[in-house]
Amino acid sequence: MWLSDKWADYELLDCSGGEKLERWGRYLLVRPDPQAIWDTPKTHPGWKNAHARYARSASGGGKWEKSSLPESWQVQYGRLTFNVKPMSFKHTGLFPEQAVNWDYISRKIGAAGRPVSVLNLFAYTGGATAAAAAAGASVCHVDAARGMVTWARENAKASGLEGKPIRWIVDDCAKFLEKEIRRGRKYDVLIMDPPSYGRGPSGEVWKLEDDLFAFVKLCAGVLSADPLFVLINAYTTGLSPATLTYISETIFSKRFGGRSDSSELGLPVTESGLILPCGATCRWEK
Repeated sequence: MWLSDKWADYELLDCSGGEKLERWGRYLLVRPDPQAIWDTPKTHPGWKNAHARYARSASGGGKWEKSSLPESWQVQYGRLTFNVKPMSFKHTGLFPEQAVNWDYISRKIGAAGRPVSVLNLFAYTGGATAAAAAAGASVCHVDAARGMVTWARENAKASGLEGKPIRWIVDDCAKFLEKEIRRGRKYDVLIMDPPSYGRGPSGEVWKLEDDLFAFVKLCAGVLSADPLFVLINAYTTGLSPATLTYISETIFSKRFGGRSDSSELGLPVTESGLILPCGATCRWEK
């Protein structure tokens, strides 16, 4: 398991009964987590003293119950700064378990010894974009949600990256890939974080288990002749890391050589000393 265990501004304090207790900077949040199926005693005082809790509704969805929480605030990871805030559907705009991938991105780009171009797809609020740009790469950041791209730009500015070569694109990722292939544009690095489920602007249905292989195969069409790495994230329950390896080996290693390595992502839990699993990542590198 690849652990994000170098945070100072984030801490997973405890998890139990389908919830997790987290520290985001100086604020404590309680959020649902489907992996925390155990029912251990919630003895940490933060459970009772959290600044906000996302409560599930019996009819679906839910809402934030806040005692004292600003509309937004900042957290830092190394030299990167991110704006976080409580969003609908329990999110904060940042997935802290991805920090181990940001470190990987920084290491690989920093050691490349050459200019590196990065395409970040389903790029959300830009954690990977910031890591790549800070390491010296030129980045194309693509997401279909205009609000997420705006948020990502704000994160880049907060991290002192506003002058870096980053293209901000609001577009459907598959359609953007098709256009880039027609234009003959190539990238040395691909990063993608496709959703488990979604609908396109014309009602198209995206389901990760059904559509991931074809999408990743399409992605190979924009890789340069000497690619550096490909990173695929997946949060679909039941989709094992070995499945991502099989896809990556079939598409990238068969064409470019190299190797794929996949693992669960995890966050250390302070109260128990154990690890909470948080999705999976596949890394292909030449």
